[in-house]
Amino acid sequence: MEHAGFVNGAYIKGEGTTFDVENPSDESVVATLTGVSAAQTDAAIGAARTAFDDGRWSGLSMKERGAVMRKYADALRSRADQLRDLAIAEAGCPASSTVMGAQVHAPLRMTDDIIDMFLAMHEVEDNGLPLHERVNAYFNVQSLKRWTPLGVVSAISAYNVPFYTAFWKVVPALMAGDSVILRPNPLTPISALIFAEAAAEAGIPDGIMNVIIEPGLEGGQLMTTDERVDLVSFTGSCTVGVKVAQQAAPTLKRLVLELGGKSAQIYLPDAVDRAVGAAPMVCLSHAGQGCVLGTRVFVPEDAKEQVLEGMKASLANTKIGVASDPETQLGPVISAAQRDRCEHFTKAAVEAGGRVVCGGKRPDGLDKGFFWEPTVLDLPDNKNPAAQEEIFGPVVGVIGYNDIDHAVEMANDSKFGLSGWVHGVDKVASLEVGKRIRSGAVNINGAVMSSYASGGGFKLSGLGRERGIEGLREFQLQTTFNVGG
Repeated sequence: MEHAGFVNGAYIKGEGTTFDVENPSDESVVATLTGVSAAQTDAAIGAARTAFDDGRWSGLSMKERGAVMRKYADALRSRADQLRDLAIAEAGCPASSTVMGAQVHAPLRMTDDIIDMFLAMHEVEDNGLPLHERVNAYFNVQSLKRWTPLGVVSAISAYNVPFYTAFWKVVPALMAGDSVILRPNPLTPISALIFAEAAAEAGIPDGIMNVIIEPGLEGGQLMTTDERVDLVSFTGSCTVGVKVAQQAAPTLKRLVLELGGKSAQIYLPDAVDRAVGAAPMVCLSHAGQGCVLGTRVFVPEDAKEQVLEGMKASLANTKIGVASDPETQLGPVISAAQRDRCEHFTKAAVEAGGRVVCGGKRPDGLDKGFFWEPTVLDLPDNKNPAAQEEIFGPVVGVIGYNDIDHAVEMANDSKFGLSGWVHGVDKVASLEVGKRIRSGAVNINGAVMSSYASGGGFKLSGLGRERGIEGLREFQLQTTFNVGG
């Protein structure tokens, strides 16, 4: 592959380290890239800063930007097949997986949603002062808030759904009037250049959409420390998210951090028969590589054994194989290191008193690729390492509870707080339980993937919001105007 980035309207050849992008299904080389150098990252930041400050994009009206962004949406949609192929080759997402919707179809649909939402949002809003503060013996006053483009956005995306996680940084930032430097995860970097291709085709001005690809950390560190950057939007692990926050702190950059999770699924006694479905829902969703997946399953203690046996049966005939095979239900995890992580926490679970109900090893007959069997763990309590740490693989842990208070207590006993789930026939009772879960999102008997519903983390799961009006406002500067007379 010739290019390692797109800076100031031109594709660039990398001047940094050469590295291979591997296909996690068979360990073949998808592409060999030479990453950007620190100087090239610096140039990208400089181009983005200049392009923002001179108003070539930020100075347009929302309606004017919207017209260009409609062309951008069309340009992205025309590359749907390419995105699908890259999701298979780079990320190892099975061709027939429902997660392919998040990889390709959802973001392509959501582009127009974002444009429509921005156009419907007020650029100036009243601050809602009570009448006695607006009119007094000395003067009349209005208090208004005005929303304008924020500045330069560093967008650092994840490997599991690489286009989607980048999309919810790039498209809102562009529509808001910001300029962007996108750094994809080096395990799945190729799809990032599609944002650049579409920008060039749609006529987005030079310097507004920039992409840098690198195998190391140097460029990412510049993107989180450079004073010319106004916001860092990062999706990835908690460990790296903390480092991003530390690097951004000296210049007090705005942060949006969508980090890890260890989401709880509470099955109420009236819905315990549904709990069996939690195992395939987690394990077969892109090999469990989803931060919002409910990997801790809480069921009544007296029903636990029945649920475990049902889960084992539900996964018994799982078709494990390469992502390109339409028959494949469970593809690979992203890397050998991630497969080793699955193995480590499976062993740690057993050492702490847990039991492997099914799976728990590399599948037979697959000598190439980063595969791990769909694994169900019988966990004695919520303190088990497999209940406390994010594994990010096809591994689900089942924990028994004594009563609802016990279930809620365990659900909240986590350093994470990204998502949560409650399942129950009684919808009112289910909602009441859900209201007690301390999490950025709580799903009651279902979930939505919508541009209009925001999500975000609590505790080590992150800061800020993505999607929804709140997520769009993250990319704008709010100024208060108090006008008297």
